[in-house]
Amino acid sequence: MIGTKYQKSRRTISDYPYSVIKRPKSKNKLGRRVTVGRFKGYAMYSLTLEERATCPTTCQRWADCYGNNMPFAHRLQHGLDLERALFRDVGAACLDHPQGVLIRLHVLGDFYSPEYVGVWEELLATHDNLAAFGYTHRNDPACAIRQELERVQNEFSGRFSIRHSDQPCDPLSALHETIATPEAITCPEQIGKTKSCGTCGLCWTAEKQIKFLHH
Repeated sequence: MIGTKYQKSRRTISDYPYSVIKRPKSKNKLGRRVTVGRFKGYAMYSLTLEERATCPTTCQRWADCYGNNMPFAHRLQHGLDLERALFRDVGAACLDHPQGVLIRLHVLGDFYSPEYVGVWEELLATHDNLAAFGYTHRNDPACAIRQELERVQNEFSGRFSIRHSDQPCDPLSALHETIATPEAITCPEQIGKTKSCGTCGLCWTAEKQIKFLHH
């Protein structure tokens, strides 16, 4: 699903010796710690799945996914082994960082089942110092995954911030520059107005659309 030249970057959980959630490197666009807003002081982490294998085929970015330019990303195989590892590794991170943990879902990939969304519901219920943000192309209102996402987002308002991608009619959407509305805020990190996601916070706080430039 990701193309033969990136096959070596697909990792099965059973032989993966590292935490499935990653701390960004010092110069990563995510930043290592949140320095503004409601999650100030939270340690930043990220989770990377396998693009396309976990994504809806209706994704508008299917052909030009920015994963096309990420040959070294560790693309974690989705399924029960991953979900078990998340309970272990997210729990450990929340213990290591009592001030809080913010996880970017997903650097690559998407929510792949209602049960997987339920994993995040349980993690959020278990760890008061956990929050997550990200984007999804599960945009069909009849999709069971979307319905679960909306339910969990309502349950954990503010701590589970998932924007629907490329939906110009959605006032909280994340939009590719080719379809962005005039009201959308261009990602400040992409245009050099802030150092990282951790120094910005708009994606999990702004009540407006966010525009992203092509990667």
